[in-house]
Order: sequence, then C-alpha cells, then structure tokens
Amino acid sequence: MKKVKLDIVGLSYSQTQSGAYALVLGEISGRRRLPIIIGAFEAQAIAIEIEKMSPTRPLTHDLFKSFAQAYQVEITEVLIYNLVEGVFFAKLICTKDGEQIEIDARTSDAIAIAVRFNAVIYTYEFILASAGIVIEGNDFLFLENMESITSNASNTEEIKSDPGSISGFQSLSIEDLQQKLEKALAEEAYEKAARIRDEINRRNAS
Repeated sequence: MKKVKLDIVGLSYSQTQSGAYALVLGEISGRRRLPIIIGAFEAQAIAIEIEKMSPTRPLTHDLFKSFAQAYQVEITEVLIYNLVEGVFFAKLICTKDGEQIEIDARTSDAIAIAVRFNAVIYTYEFILASAGIVIEGNDFLFLENMESITSNASNTEEIKSDPGSISGFQSLSIEDLQQKLEKALAEEAYEKAARIRDEINRRNAS
C-alpha cells in the first residue's frame, strides 16, 4: 500500500470533545490534513518537545526515549496503519543491531515519541483519503496554540499584562527574564515560560 509522509501542522483545543485536543497532521506535498483527537497529557508532551522546553523531571515519553537509547534502540518511523470506527491505530518502527521491530502504540503516544526521536511519520493513502480534509487557503490551526497547551494548571501564575507588551514582562531586563524563565521551567509553569521566552525572542529580533 502507498504510504504518505506527514508532518505536524498544529495543535488546538478540540471543538467537539471537552478536555481533549486536536492534533493536525498534514501531508508533506499536498493540502490534505488529518485531524486526530488526543488527550491533554499527550498534547502537552508533544507541545513541550516541539517548543524545546526542558521539564525538571522526565515526562513519560522522555523516560521511554532514555530507556530505548540506553539499550541502543532507535525509533525510525511511526506508521498510522489503520482506522476503525474513528480510532486510529499506529505502530513504532524500531531498529536495534540492524534488526527491525514493530511495536503497537496509541497514535498520540507514537507521535509524542516520534518528535523526540525525529522519526518520520507516515500513514497509508486509504486513511488520508477517508479521514483527511482538504484545506483551501491558509491552514486553520497552528503552532501559535502551543503556548496554551504547555500550561500546567497547578503551577501557572497570573500575569498582569502591560498595555505595551503582550507578555507583561516589558519592564524587565534580559537578565531578569532569563532568571524568570529558569524559575518557571523549574516550577513546570510552562505557559508562563512560553510567554517569557516569546518576550526574549521579541527583543532579540528587534
């Protein structure tokens, strides 16, 4: 069967299921998009890796990566191979000592692991043809939503916004921002960390 290479296009709150997220995969050389509903934990795990944040302690998918690498196992590919009654099925394609092994996995976990190994993501043409949607014009969901997805509700801190700054950190120096960024990451306050990072990037670009 023909395989189609996919990339992560975006993450957004699900409009149909409360507490869930929509992971949108897109074919590399086309306009079709494959939306997959995933849980909040898996969405956060994917977003944190894409944003290149470093939790103080390893998340489950980070632990999987460390365990696999300790035994010289590499994840080379994720394949979304079936769709049954709205449920996507995926597997990890692993290699060790030249031998290839396939491991069944939930699609959300497989993608969270794929981004940590820089593994390619594929699906079959029949899945994209049946569950994909064609986007005309600009895509509708996208990585600007990552900041909110990386939030940790128990550790977030209210930020009073300054009218002159989206993040509310305009009055602080770069050094102060770096210190606050490190503290936010240590406290696992990922939404706050993302805003501080954006303020630092805005200043560096100006």
